[in-house]
Amino acid sequence: MAPTAGLLYVTMNPKSSLPAPQFHDWYNNEHGPLRLRLPFVLNGFRYRAADNAEPEWVALYDISDMDELTREPYLALRGDEIKTPREKATMAQIDVDRRLYDLVEERKASDFCSLESLPDSAASGSILVAVTLTVQPDQAKEEEVDRWYREEHTEMLSRVPGWRRSRRYITSSIDPNAPRQYIALHEYAPKNGLGGPEHQASMNTPWRNKVMTENVVKKHRRVFQWAYTFGPAPRELSSLASNDVIGPWSSNDKRTRTLPSTTRPAVESFITTTDGARLAYRLEGNTDPNAPVIVLSNSILVDWSIWDSFVEKFLSNPKNSQYRILRYLTRGRTKEFGEKDVNIDLLASDIIALLDALRIEKAAALIGVSLGGVTVLNTSLLYPNRVSKFIACDTNSSAPESNRKAWGDRVAMAEGDGAVSAESKEPIIGESLSEATTRRWFTAESYETQPSVPAHVKEVVRNNNLDGFRQSVQALCAYDIRDRMASASVPGLFVAGGNDGVLPQTMQKMAADLKGGAELKIVEKAGHLPMAEQPEKFTEVVNGFLG
Repeated sequence: MAPTAGLLYVTMNPKSSLPAPQFHDWYNNEHGPLRLRLPFVLNGFRYRAADNAEPEWVALYDISDMDELTREPYLALRGDEIKTPREKATMAQIDVDRRLYDLVEERKASDFCSLESLPDSAASGSILVAVTLTVQPDQAKEEEVDRWYREEHTEMLSRVPGWRRSRRYITSSIDPNAPRQYIALHEYAPKNGLGGPEHQASMNTPWRNKVMTENVVKKHRRVFQWAYTFGPAPRELSSLASNDVIGPWSSNDKRTRTLPSTTRPAVESFITTTDGARLAYRLEGNTDPNAPVIVLSNSILVDWSIWDSFVEKFLSNPKNSQYRILRYLTRGRTKEFGEKDVNIDLLASDIIALLDALRIEKAAALIGVSLGGVTVLNTSLLYPNRVSKFIACDTNSSAPESNRKAWGDRVAMAEGDGAVSAESKEPIIGESLSEATTRRWFTAESYETQPSVPAHVKEVVRNNNLDGFRQSVQALCAYDIRDRMASASVPGLFVAGGNDGVLPQTMQKMAADLKGGAELKIVEKAGHLPMAEQPEKFTEVVNGFLG
């Protein structure tokens, strides 16, 4: 039996006891994204009343198979294992009405573009008209209402300027105890002809008047305006800047956190790629959902904390207050590295997956170091329409032949330690490789003048998952993107630590190989991680390039 497509339609009216920022933080960062992680929930939207009526809010979720709403993955969202104390406390302060509908009919404009595919700036102002009908319990009368919609009403609505789509639903078969009801959803562009002559004509025909008088027992019409498009990745920062938000907050599994701040709020969560890799991320900075985003990509064996000092200095500069910063954990940091063999093309696709999940149309800049350096360079070459600029640090455009043996030896060194995480009990890198790696990455001077910096990085390396490391080193053993660089269209900058071996010389050639040429900046008194070792100098370089 073919699955029945349908709709989850939820109206909400917050009580006066619930501050609006708390309501939005909960809905946008906790409640909605959990549902969008389920494969049968195709999209999700929030609309706000535009007709001065109540309930004030409605959420719509398109469902590919309504039967899935009766099964454990969805039902588990309401259980104590997933449902947090905050969700329980918040929902106790909201009047909620939840309806389930099966799809009856859909009709689209010839140039229809789904709302979820539009950037938020284009979706803003979109209108939803929701009309619910209770029809007399008579098959002939129901059939006539159906014919009226199919043969007259929807056709006339399609002539209204700005009309995008009309869909009709009936109370779902999975909800047999609910009263039988029809709902029609009509979508319009921000500029539309609602109330105009074409719309008035559709509302005043002999057939329409007959149907409403003789067949329909009850009719209710609401008008809403688009407010938010959900994604599987929480991204709401604006509400977190309010003093009315309770926090910090974390999900029961600790994988999602919100960090309220009046100056620099942050959201930490994760996405799951199509092959099952789980990529944790942190989004912070400007609270405008349309603010430009800078993506930071790590070297192998570390986490996003290598950027802490840079982010602090960068965002503390008032000239950079317009930016959001997105950091993430590269495949191989944890054991959840996915099913595909790791290479730099896959790592580039991970950046795009993050941008998609966070509804970021185009990154203002990608900045990466080492493995992250070639990742951001390759992303700009493969997806030039998604990147405005890039900065590649301490990296190569092709893998030296010696890489395979060198990284194989490092894997063997870590395996020889046999270290295990005290928390997860999983194999980790351990002492030997973390010590050797950190000594190689930092200058001797830093061990004397700022020992806490290499000490922190060493601890981060030591705790990298060993299985993840085995997978991620594949990306460093065989790649060559020099031919791609010859046709580059995204402007870039190359940066190297002055004490990072031969890389300053190697990267000078890379800068020349990029189509149109690029500049190489040297950060003195820095090794492989200049953003960690010399954050002030590195920030100056970034500020100069971003302008």
